Parts: sequence; C-alpha cells; structure tokens
Amino acid sequence: MIILGTNSIKDTGFDVANSCRFNSASNDHLNRTQTAGNRRKFTFSTWVKRCNPATRMALFLANRSGSNYDQLYLNESGYLEADFYHSGTQIFRYKTNALYRDTSAWYHMILAVDTEHDTASSRVRIYVNGLEVTSFSTETNPSENVDTHVNENSIVAYIGSDYNSNEPDYYLAETVMLDGTQATPTDFGEFDSDSGIWKPIDVSGLTFGTNGFYLDYKDSSALGNDAAGSNNFTVNNLTALDQSTDTCTNNFATMNPLDNYYFGGTFSDGNTTVLSKASGFTYCTSTFGVSAGKWYIEAKWTSGSYLRFGIVNSPSTAVDDNPGNSAGEAVYRADGALVLNGSESSGYGSSFASGDILSIALDCDNSKIYFAKNGVYQASGVPANGTGGTTITNVTTLTSGNYFFSFGDNDNGATSTMSYNFGNPPFAISSGNTDGNGYGNFEYAVPSGYFALNTKNLAEYG
Repeated sequence: MIILGTNSIKDTGFDVANSCRFNSASNDHLNRTQTAGNRRKFTFSTWVKRCNPATRMALFLANRSGSNYDQLYLNESGYLEADFYHSGTQIFRYKTNALYRDTSAWYHMILAVDTEHDTASSRVRIYVNGLEVTSFSTETNPSENVDTHVNENSIVAYIGSDYNSNEPDYYLAETVMLDGTQATPTDFGEFDSDSGIWKPIDVSGLTFGTNGFYLDYKDSSALGNDAAGSNNFTVNNLTALDQSTDTCTNNFATMNPLDNYYFGGTFSDGNTTVLSKASGFTYCTSTFGVSAGKWYIEAKWTSGSYLRFGIVNSPSTAVDDNPGNSAGEAVYRADGALVLNGSESSGYGSSFASGDILSIALDCDNSKIYFAKNGVYQASGVPANGTGGTTITNVTTLTSGNYFFSFGDNDNGATSTMSYNFGNPPFAISSGNTDGNGYGNFEYAVPSGYFALNTKNLAEYG
C-alpha cells in the first residue's frame, strides 16, 4: 500500500511516543523467564508495523522448542495465526482468512484467551484494529480448562522470535500482556469519532497480573523495560538506534519493499535501509506519496558508487529504467549530476561518496526541489525563502498526481547501500534537529516551513 494525502487523524488524544524497530539481520529480540501465573486466562496486545512481507513474524512466543510452543504470529503470506502446540499435540490453532500484508500501516492485534469459558468458540478471541476476527481457514478450539505455556513457571517468553529462533523485521508499539484477564479491544483502544480510525488509549491503569507487562519502549537504554511493574525483558542485540518515533499515532514514511523493481533491493532497519543487488538495476520508492506541502528528508550513503537520490512520479513497477529518466522526475546523482525529466546536467553540484548525508527539500506548492550534501544546498539553493532550487513538473499534471522519494542504482557488478531518514533515522545523529512541529530527528536543520514526512504532518499540510 502507498499512503497519499491525509491518511491519518491529526490529533489522537493519546499519543504513543516510541516504538521498537526489530531487525532480523542482527537477531533482535526480547525475552524473560515467567513465574507461575494464570495459564488459562490472559490477553496479549500489540501494535505492529510489518516490514518484510514474505517472512514469518512472531508477535509473542512462550517456550521456544520444536514440539512445545505457544505463539501468535503473522505468517509468510500475511495471515494471522495463533498456534499452541504441546508435546507434539496441537491444543488449539486459528488462522485468519484475512491477510495483513500492508507494510505502510500500523495494525493493532489482540489474542484474548480464557480456556475456562463454557462456550468453546469464546475461549480464544482474536481482534484486529478494534474488530473481532470471525472468519478462519483453520479454527481448532481448545479443550475446556486446558493449560497453556503462557504464564507457566520457568518457561521463557519471547518478543521478536519464533519457535525456530527466527527473528522478524517489524516495529512494535504498546506491547501488553494481561495475566488473568480475557480483555476486549476497548481496554486498549477506541474508534476516533471524526475519522473512524482505530486508535490507542492509555493502558497504564489496566490490571496486569503476575506476569503481565507493558512495553512502551520509551527508555532507549532499556527497551525491554516494563512500564507497568518489574517484569522486564532481557534485551538481545537491540540498541538505542532501534528506538523509533514511528508509531501507531504518528506513522512515518519508509522505503516500500512492495515496490522493488526486479526485486533489486534488500530492505532492513525497518525498511529505512536499502541494499542494491550486485547486478542490474535497483529502483524503489517511499511508502508515502505527496501532492502538496513542503517536505524534508535525509539519507546516508554507506557503500557503492553509482547512486540516484531524488523524486519520481510513479512507483518503480510502472517503469523500466533508473529514477530520473522519465518525465516528472528529478534525481541527484553520485557524480554530482542532476538528472531532470530524462535530461542530464553534469555540472549541477558536488559529487558525493560513502558517509555523506544527503538532503531533499521538496516544495510541492511551488514546484521546486532542493538537494543538499552534508547540509550545503547545491546550485545556491535556499529552500527557506524559495530562491534557487530546481523547477520540477507541477504535481497536478503528473499521471499519478503525487511525488515519491526514490533510490536507484544501476552499477552492474557492485552493490550500494542507502539509509533513509524520514525523521526516524536508522543511523546515529550527532546534532538532532526537528521540524517546526517538533517531529523527526535530523542531522541538519530542517528549512523553515518544511516538515518530516509522517501522517500527522500529512493531515495538516498534505
């Protein structure tokens, strides 16, 4: 999915400040050893923004072994599954008919269990975005009063790891366990009265129970901290860089793994880093497209030699060439050239290399783009007052009606890596700058009147 224009409520009432970005390449996960709790009645709730749409993504797991595990996960195809398996016997399993494959959206997912319930179909209840899921391709109810591994004494619980020790790529926010309660969605969220969008509410007053926890990911030095008590998780390979402001109340743009020309790019760091393939073209675009307003992004080039960094007017699936080669496109190339509407200007600016931080200030309202290298705008551009810059095609005349930020590389035989910062950086920031609304974390000052690309800003300016 691609987000266009106002796709979010501006103010949510309750704001979620942080999420945790899990990266499979570094085996990121959290774990803690449970004590004796209620093994028959509990609720797990989390907000999730998935990244790699073709991998298994475990949301919660108790007891990591091949024949004994209880887990809630999104499978490789995008179905949500609850699979509880004890000593080689499946005690219950649910697999949704609905698919949850959108890598640009946040989902709220709940597993609420009460095996003591008289009605078999009410013993396990699954909710997504405030609504109960009732359509399953597999629906195996648990026996009455059966015990699970959840809240079992001395059993290890995991966030971000499945029973085969596979770690997923995703963002999690507002991760909660209630020990002893089969909760409902209204314990965690509500529908916005104006937009109808499902949104989170403050959960700090809930009864968490013996093994219950509330992971709000606010402490970057202790991402496994239990904000509701002392059931802290051990942090495995997560660092302060994995704390993100991309959350279920303010969704930031990333690069889009569903728009990956010839499957050329490998995505990581919550879809903010793209590694090109060694042979042939790589071309991908952002999850958000813009048609109005003024927007600022940064990107750090960490390897390679032949990059194109800029804007395009359509997803890569609609083209068969490098970004910049078609009408309505503008890119800054590694050798310092500007490629605009398919025409090359070799003397545009300074060449850039590994370690340089590049910036784009995109002014959709006045049809201008400004490129910067390490904070210095090229071709004497001054985006804050509208002088200089490069005139681009008016967005209203584009086929798609939107501009997308893009990455391209056609260096046959070599790879390139670009890390994008839409305000949620995957690399260390030494200075720290926000936009005029206080959003984002950037290396260089955001020009006055320009904003980070997130849903709250889109609701106001997009």
